[in-house]
Amino acid sequence: MVRGVRTALPALLLATAGVSGCGVEKTSDDPPTIGFVSQNTSRDFSKEMSEGFRAGAAISGGVKTEVTGPDTHDGLKQAALLRDLAQKAKGGIGLSAVAPELVAEPMAQVTGQGIPMIAVAGGQIAPGSGVKLLIENDNYELGRMLADVTADKLPPDSTGKIVIGSNSPAMPALDQRALGLRARLVERLPKLQVIGPLDTGRDLTANLATWQRLADSNPDALALLGTGDVDAINLAAVHAATNAKWLAGAFSLDPKALQGVKDGHLFASVSAEHFLKGAVAGWLLAEHAKNGRKLPEGWFVAPGLTVQASNVDEIIGRQSNEGTRLAAARPRIDALTADPAQHLRPLDQTR
Repeated sequence: MVRGVRTALPALLLATAGVSGCGVEKTSDDPPTIGFVSQNTSRDFSKEMSEGFRAGAAISGGVKTEVTGPDTHDGLKQAALLRDLAQKAKGGIGLSAVAPELVAEPMAQVTGQGIPMIAVAGGQIAPGSGVKLLIENDNYELGRMLADVTADKLPPDSTGKIVIGSNSPAMPALDQRALGLRARLVERLPKLQVIGPLDTGRDLTANLATWQRLADSNPDALALLGTGDVDAINLAAVHAATNAKWLAGAFSLDPKALQGVKDGHLFASVSAEHFLKGAVAGWLLAEHAKNGRKLPEGWFVAPGLTVQASNVDEIIGRQSNEGTRLAAARPRIDALTADPAQHLRPLDQTR
């Protein structure tokens, strides 16, 4: 239970009811149980999403929560955990897929049992899953955000090269970040050579070694940019170890990445605001489970945030503990859930 959190305001509930409609279906549980399956239980971004899910459910109130996930990225383990969770969380389940295609069949089995599901992050919903709501960033736009702050640091007629790396190639969200990043860099800095995205590896140690090799083999690069959480941590470490002149940027709110921004080793880190996505999912499922409110359908577009020297101290303070994260996120959670339709796009537009 999150302390010091008020239940959602009546006006907030009425606004959501006006968008998604009301129903009478309830689970037999009293109170109902909702659940969440995270990508893993070890990485900062995934922990934030799980924490956000619990917070969103607590804001709504009147439900119990069960949160689970594999220790590391393991799509098959996720599928098994989902099947287990469906025995407890009859009120609804959110899932953040490591690989959407690996969980499509078990998701279809769960929805076929009448248990509502929400996909949270993961980049897309696999066909055949039966899930009709995805809460995810516009990852292509997140890539453009990092490209823009990179281009702002360089003269428009810059020549040379920029190297893009991805710690999880073929993961839809990171692929879209790379596409947006590359396209915008080419648009803003047409004389530059943009290399990648190159596979930097998901394992923390292997990823560090890859970035070290890329830095050594591209001493004239103007920037090394990553698409993921592990990339941010290790780019900051390599930049610091080599006292590099190239720019380093990626996507993460991991404490090591934020310290990298503060120390000047990352010039920027874009946050996908995972806590917020989890909180919206928790709130929506809680409202459905206890009141029968129909879930929205489509792609619920979640916002992102660029962290730079100008706001890094504020974000470090925000991220210092669960209470400060929730206090900062609460107005945004209320705004996002007040009118879900305002943030919806068709699922076939997901990127």
